[in-house]
Amino acid sequence: MSGKNSRIAIWLPIVLGCCLVTGMYLGEMFRSNSGAQLPVRVFSRQDKLSSVLGFIEENYVDSVNMDSIAETLIPALLEKLDPHSIYIPPLDLLEVNETLRGNFDGIGVQFNMQNDTILVIQTVKGGPSERAGVLPGDRIISVDGIPVAGVKMAEDSIVNRLRGEKGSEVKVGVYRKRTHEKLSFSLTRGIIPVPSVDVGYIAAPETGFIRINTFSQTTYPEFQEALSKLKRSGCRKLIIDLRGNSGGIMDPAIRIADDFLDKGKLIVYTEGHSRTREEYRATQEDSGENLALAILIDEGSASASEIVAGAIQDNDRGWIIGRRSFGKGLVQEQAMLNDGSALRLTTARYYTPTGRSIQKSYSHGTEDYYHDIAKRYKKGEFLVADSIHFNDSLKFTTPQGRTVYGGGGIMPDYFVPYDTSGITPFFLKINAAGLIYKYALTYSDQHRDELFAFKEVDELSDYLDSKDVLGSFKTQILTNGYNPTAYEWRESKLIIRTQLKAYIARNFMDNDGFYPIIQTIDNTLNKAIEVLRNK
Repeated sequence: MSGKNSRIAIWLPIVLGCCLVTGMYLGEMFRSNSGAQLPVRVFSRQDKLSSVLGFIEENYVDSVNMDSIAETLIPALLEKLDPHSIYIPPLDLLEVNETLRGNFDGIGVQFNMQNDTILVIQTVKGGPSERAGVLPGDRIISVDGIPVAGVKMAEDSIVNRLRGEKGSEVKVGVYRKRTHEKLSFSLTRGIIPVPSVDVGYIAAPETGFIRINTFSQTTYPEFQEALSKLKRSGCRKLIIDLRGNSGGIMDPAIRIADDFLDKGKLIVYTEGHSRTREEYRATQEDSGENLALAILIDEGSASASEIVAGAIQDNDRGWIIGRRSFGKGLVQEQAMLNDGSALRLTTARYYTPTGRSIQKSYSHGTEDYYHDIAKRYKKGEFLVADSIHFNDSLKFTTPQGRTVYGGGGIMPDYFVPYDTSGITPFFLKINAAGLIYKYALTYSDQHRDELFAFKEVDELSDYLDSKDVLGSFKTQILTNGYNPTAYEWRESKLIIRTQLKAYIARNFMDNDGFYPIIQTIDNTLNKAIEVLRNK
């Protein structure tokens, strides 16, 4: 890594200086108020730009903040390369790396804002808050003596006060509604895990479901734990949900694909102008090789998610179900700079086992690149598979003769359109206002004791139906001026009722409660269950 860093350290100031000297040259061309001949200075090719930067710093008419210039120029420079080469300032690096690391330092609570007050939803098992006695339903009213309830403090500001270095202490004031007590806790911050596997459960007879939200350093052991649990429950078929998973670290994606492929099978290979071809192959007989397999993807699935989907599809190992993936086939390496900032530079492309690059074009700039998803929607790609067209020159063939394409994401074997059922103007209005989630949070808080008694999600779901949660929600929104037509309510009530129950269940059972309920209206998941049953 040190050799890579040194090359970047030499190259970066050279390019930056080139930008600066070009600007100086153009500026001098347009100066008309001086007839004096400018002195000529010749710089060596190798050290040209570093010399220019030093010359500016030493001789410019006004004082120059070179650090400020660099902070402006480096992002602009990288933007000219590709959409995924980025500069990360020192203040942002810790937060950016937390997702990849799989943990952060804090007090271990999940919370939401309710009427300008922090409502504790869950405490992290074994975390500082749980050990100290903080309970779900508690309101955090002060942090280190500073009021945070009813003061309209920004949520980011509250999070920053609760977070801090591992081992440091923070005093938290709490109001416990059920006993009307004000309590004080002195908490020692610890390492709080950020799970990348949302859930693993039996979604249908002999069919397990695992949802992965990102690929971090902890993803593979989390995945292995979930898979082992499912196999003990009789799982013989597996659905891996990578929808909305934008990627992360490459290694856990390779290891997960390895679990399902015969030893020696190619998973992915990388290659770049300054990087020779490097292959990653399945290395071991593992626990997933006898399971029937389906992978769920959509337009939010990118990078490491596409490595998994591509390896499974190109080896004819399983079925890809959903909508066309994002199309990111570039590999970045991170180099630390001496001020604590970092550079993530694209150094290679990755290729699926058949040899296809799934990287979509970025020739028209970063803005156009990220607007591609909106363009797909307008073209009807989310609704009709036939609206998606690939270049025949990017056609590849799997060992079993299936046709696959490169050049713009991974096309699923089974296309499932975006589900628009129940999406009425009324639903869009209440959804934008967050009314379904807010009501579920309030209902959970008001009925905490009786809902805590449920241990099975089906029992909780039936109980909520018996209490007509949907009817009470409708009564409340009507009093607040939201008046659906008869048609809108008839069309939207299924999705509203399902979301209400799923959000309430999440408040007591976390994702183990949320996903089994939301599954009833998840067409892509249910299509995968059907495919695995028939195949």
